[in-house]
Amino acid sequence: MLVLLGFLMIATFMYLVMAKKLTPIATLILIPLIFGLFAGAGLGVSDMVIESVAKLAPTAALLFFAIIFFGTMIDVGLFDPLIRAILKFSGNDPTKLVVGTALLTTIVSLDGDGSTTFIIVTSAFLPLYLRLGMSPVVLTVVAAMSNGVLNTVPWGGSTSRAAAALGLSPIDIFVPMIPAIVTGLVAVLIFAYFMGLSEKKRLGLVFLDERSTGKRVMEEALVRGGWSKSKEGTQPAVATQGTAQSSDFSASFSEDGKFIQRANARPKLIWVNFILTLTVMVLLVADIVEPALIFMVAVGLALIINFPKVSEQAEQIQAHASSVISVVGMVFAASVLTGVMNGTGMIDAMAAWLVSILPTSLGPYMASIAGVLSIPLTFVMTNDAFYFGVLPILSETAGHFGIAPVEMARASLVGQALHQSSPLVASFLLLIGLANVQLGEHFRKVIWRGFLVALAMLIVGGLFAAYPLF
Repeated sequence: MLVLLGFLMIATFMYLVMAKKLTPIATLILIPLIFGLFAGAGLGVSDMVIESVAKLAPTAALLFFAIIFFGTMIDVGLFDPLIRAILKFSGNDPTKLVVGTALLTTIVSLDGDGSTTFIIVTSAFLPLYLRLGMSPVVLTVVAAMSNGVLNTVPWGGSTSRAAAALGLSPIDIFVPMIPAIVTGLVAVLIFAYFMGLSEKKRLGLVFLDERSTGKRVMEEALVRGGWSKSKEGTQPAVATQGTAQSSDFSASFSEDGKFIQRANARPKLIWVNFILTLTVMVLLVADIVEPALIFMVAVGLALIINFPKVSEQAEQIQAHASSVISVVGMVFAASVLTGVMNGTGMIDAMAAWLVSILPTSLGPYMASIAGVLSIPLTFVMTNDAFYFGVLPILSETAGHFGIAPVEMARASLVGQALHQSSPLVASFLLLIGLANVQLGEHFRKVIWRGFLVALAMLIVGGLFAAYPLF
């Protein structure tokens, strides 16, 4: 009965999320409670959920302050010199331009917000692509793959969900995966280089159309993507279903479309902010202080250093409130699902059933199986459906063969290289809307490339002992 209820609950959850009948947060809360009552939990479901909330609180705190910290570092212009260097390096050479697209996407993706990343990347590069006669599909393919690989940072969508689903620390998942993530980024750069070469050969001698400024081209692209210009900057136009909206984007564009002008830039404090960020990263890898505390202190220092006035500090926090609420709210909502599944014994019963039907010879390869499955499954379903619905069952099953939950969580991240091109991802729909690219054109170029990037990450992660590969 528990096995049947468990699978029926997961199926109901996945249907409601993927069919957009309910928001993930509402689904994560209500559906487990209903099935928990059917499983006989009664009023005991309260204790199950609270116990799960206590386990996930450190993860929620980490994500809360990490999003604010990296969002603040981008707002104050810490990465702008590198962005300008990439744009200068790119010039009017199609090959360098595509490689620069990958590099810029990688940098901006550090804040974990796909919508903001794609707006910044398209604002910087789309005018250049169009003026050179290059295919915008190349831009969307490279940007989506780069952002997907970086979606594995601890405060990114995939890692935060895997951590919430299995009750793990995002840092414990992330650090051993660094070699695999670097491999994924290198693979994207290689693909970007050859795609740029192909564009260069196709175009031959390039003539710039100086009559259309980058600013005008970008404004036209923003309107196509469901955004409009106003005195306050770039604002979402009339919202359409499936179109991402971001309230965190507050930059404007220069007349040539090449540089981002930030209202909160702090160029005189760039070295202070750099040292602060570097210290944060070193402490995270060293694992000598709890990650949540590291980011709490970092946010406090960043706000005081860059925004001395209390009103400015409050505005900065509010600027990233939407991202914080959506991610942290999802983590706490997930505590209902994990609490009910563990407290009622559903997860144990489902895993025991899978073990009974799974050939024993496949047991030691469960991490590899999870990694391979993550590539197509995270493309055809949302991260919420995969990490909260599929991963816990795979992880509990793998535990019977001596594979730890954290190892399964790491392996499950590799599919993000392709996931970020899924039509179920709102930020991806924003990307192709801004670039005016058709889904079919994008899929023809991205699916096999994203699959190979994910496989490269899976193999390297196993070779560096992030999980057992063979």
